[in-house]
Amino acid sequence: METLANLAAGFGVAFSLQNLIYCFAGVTLGTLIGVLPGIGSLAAVSMLLPVTYYLEPTTALVMLAGVFYGAEYGGSIASILLNLPGTASAAVTCLDGHPMAKKGRAGVALFVTTIASFVGAAVGIIILSFFSPVLASVANNFTSAEYFAVILLGLVGAATITNSAPMRGLIMVAFGLLLGAIGTDVNSGQQRFTHGVPSLFDGFNIVVVAMGLFGVSEIIQSIRVTRQRTSEQPITLRSMIPTRQDMREFTAPALRGSAIGSFIGALPGAGQTIAAFMSYAMEKRISKRPEKFGTGAIEGITAPESANNAASITAFIPTLTLGIPGSATMALILGALLINGITPGPNLIPQNPELFWGLVASFWIGNVLLCILNIPLINIWVRIIQVPYGYLYPAIIVLVCIGVFSVNLNILDVVFVMAFGVVGYLLKVYGFEPAPVLLGFVLGPMLEENLRRALLVNRGNFMALMERPISGTFLVITAILLVWALASPILRARRSRAS
Repeated sequence: METLANLAAGFGVAFSLQNLIYCFAGVTLGTLIGVLPGIGSLAAVSMLLPVTYYLEPTTALVMLAGVFYGAEYGGSIASILLNLPGTASAAVTCLDGHPMAKKGRAGVALFVTTIASFVGAAVGIIILSFFSPVLASVANNFTSAEYFAVILLGLVGAATITNSAPMRGLIMVAFGLLLGAIGTDVNSGQQRFTHGVPSLFDGFNIVVVAMGLFGVSEIIQSIRVTRQRTSEQPITLRSMIPTRQDMREFTAPALRGSAIGSFIGALPGAGQTIAAFMSYAMEKRISKRPEKFGTGAIEGITAPESANNAASITAFIPTLTLGIPGSATMALILGALLINGITPGPNLIPQNPELFWGLVASFWIGNVLLCILNIPLINIWVRIIQVPYGYLYPAIIVLVCIGVFSVNLNILDVVFVMAFGVVGYLLKVYGFEPAPVLLGFVLGPMLEENLRRALLVNRGNFMALMERPISGTFLVITAILLVWALASPILRARRSRAS
């Protein structure tokens, strides 16, 4: 009953005119950017991060969250119509969504995708509402040792679990830690790696790093991609109505995908992409007719889309209750909270109940708005896909520069964001994923602070961290992941030689 009362109070916050406007703006922009192939929610959130300096914390979080899960909705549109995933997690939707479009059932595929996304988000919101306060109460018993161990596990997990080349992921995390170390040491007051540049005395701004590594680099990469044009034939509401057989094949995969996505999304380092592929693989394994997957199966769309959106909601659980983001996008959300003077962690819910429950209520409102945007207005998004990218990217670059300059009114920040854009593009060219860099950059100072505090309490004895049950368990899991990261390339090379 207490949860329902808190949720009712949250709706009072979410239904304020300002929050409603920014929720609508967030989900609309998220859908628009998700529709454009190759941009994704990470770039979208990074480009809108400067706006949060001028908003109330709750309003800023509602808008950024709307952009995040709105992009997950929109990412499936390009997957189905063009066979080009708008987001990484929508890639699996191409496998059955595009074959359905080729059969003349694009409308049904888009309708099923929207409803599956809503079901997945609804399950994720329910779990977020009931599970987050419990986790926060448990985390109240954490000391600096536990926080250090959990943050370290999150960094190593994000680098090794989601990356096909674990060692490269670890290198990117280390690079992010080095970026986070630039600035003035809070304990000694000494400047580190600033080279006498006054703009670096406080370190790099998260807006500069995020917009450069993801916004500008994605634009550079997208310019080089040649895209096919989609069909000019409009999609009518009548063509979107599924058959009874479609709905019979929809229900169970949607619930299974929502369950998988909710669990995977709450794990640091996992995320929507793993959730989508795992749910697709499970549906194919338990299906009585696995041969129909890849030819336009309803289950092949329903399961990954519901898992994808459930994971995008439950990813807020560790971010808000522990202050540990499980993905690069969640790191930006955490950065937005810190910008507004809100410290994520176990005290966030009791100290800022209107923010947490207002955000949870806005998820319900935003997902209803997304159904309205994605079903009746589908032809608008189809026409946006047809706009030549050469007309879009100059405007996006200008907006990025204005946003970065407006934060500190420092022209050097514009230079830095372009430099990070080139660095991010080169990293992708050479097979390095820049997402772990942002995690290392955001979590690096927190990791250092908690390690110093834990060692100070234990008089420099690092083994005391291993003797505590929770921190010791997390450190052992981290060591196992590191051993796996080092051993997997060797094992892979031996298998290739043997074959």
